[in-house]
Amino acid sequence: MIGDADTDAVEGIVRWAPARSLWMTGMTGAAASLIPFYTTPGAVIVFGLTAGLTLCLGHSIGLHRLLIHRSFVAPLWLERILVYLGTLVGMAGPIGMVRLHDMRDWAQRQSECHDLHAHRAKIWKDAWWQMHCRLILAKPPRFVPEDRLIDDRWLGFLEATWMLQQLPVAALLFAAGGWPWVVWGVPVRIAVSVTGHWFVGHVTHHRGPQGWTVDDVAVQGHDWPAAALLTFGEAWHGNHHAWPGSARLGIEPGQPDPGWWVLCALHWVGLVHGLVQPKDLTARAGLRRAAHPAAKFSLPTP
Repeated sequence: MIGDADTDAVEGIVRWAPARSLWMTGMTGAAASLIPFYTTPGAVIVFGLTAGLTLCLGHSIGLHRLLIHRSFVAPLWLERILVYLGTLVGMAGPIGMVRLHDMRDWAQRQSECHDLHAHRAKIWKDAWWQMHCRLILAKPPRFVPEDRLIDDRWLGFLEATWMLQQLPVAALLFAAGGWPWVVWGVPVRIAVSVTGHWFVGHVTHHRGPQGWTVDDVAVQGHDWPAAALLTFGEAWHGNHHAWPGSARLGIEPGQPDPGWWVLCALHWVGLVHGLVQPKDLTARAGLRRAAHPAAKFSLPTP
């Protein structure tokens, strides 16, 4: 994001985003209404495998740590596979994910920002805002994607068809296991993945232990230790705010980071290299070490 003296991260209007809202409503509604009729042990296993594959290899590693932060290097063929898996999570296309991430990151680094980017609204309002609306800033920064994003035809194809990419998956699941596999492998997986992604973001921008703080910014990141394994390391969000360019999110002793473990395995077999860790980075302005508080972790109240 490129801002200037007139750019403002605070003033803006939250408006309903029809396509995003109908997508989430459709997936969540289909999941809730069909689960009672199409649940089998095999379907639940399919949900676990497809959710783990798309969230870990796709979202956390492919989209977040690679496409957005370039915290490691992978051959183009592998990058495209990882980004494709990330697109299957069902949040947005790859360029759309970069735009959403960069806008939020830019806003949170300002001295003040809108409540939507800070997740300050009450939990149900924040859920509506984040998954069904978009923020239109009165004086926004300019999103200028790098040439490597704009010129990549594969990324352009995924960006234009990201919702339709669920159709081949549904066809394969139907051929292998019928409607129960389709229900649990597509709408249930998408509804749980996208809602879970929002909820982790809501929690980790509000409360939890902190190993680091950053001076003069609108939003601090917090860690959620209990969710570290379930989120493949993404719940170490305080660490990520401190060292956004690090491929390793669980950087403290005793902080499990399954996404990092997968990257280490890929590095060991020679598929990726250049894994960036905090020791390889220059500390961001205003970064300070903080003591880990002993206070109990609490979830937000409605």
